[in-house]
Amino acid sequence: MTVKALLIVAHAPSPNTKKLAQAAYEGANHADLDVNIIFKSPQDTQPEDVLNADALLLGTTENLAYMAGLTKDFFDRCYYPVLEEKQGMPFALYIRAGHDGTGTKTAIKTITTGLRWEWVQDALILQGDWQDSFAKQVEEMAMALAAGVEAGIY
Repeated sequence: MTVKALLIVAHAPSPNTKKLAQAAYEGANHADLDVNIIFKSPQDTQPEDVLNADALLLGTTENLAYMAGLTKDFFDRCYYPVLEEKQGMPFALYIRAGHDGTGTKTAIKTITTGLRWEWVQDALILQGDWQDSFAKQVEEMAMALAAGVEAGIY
């Protein structure tokens, strides 16, 4: 049986967003799970990374009521090369939002609808002032996604 792969693409420009990215990695890499975790920044992620993944967890910041520019760049570079082959790919999203995160969520939902990716969890919007509980929420999201991938639920 082939080990499934979960790709985590996380934009982490600040110490707090780095904590979120680390929490995603740790949650997905839970000791009881047999899933290959690939962790990349948006600018380092190539279409081949997406093509080789069985699921994708995306983390981004909200910038001017939209996704981070590097997150948009990731989609710009990867959209067409993965469009036909990755339809139905399980997908989850967390947003570190200074405001309400809805513009970012809507934009990413539009892109992933075009890709025909399957949202397996509601977007996790971490809004307002930093709270230490944000990292735990991201860790739990990543663990649930990895467990679902391993179990073949997604």
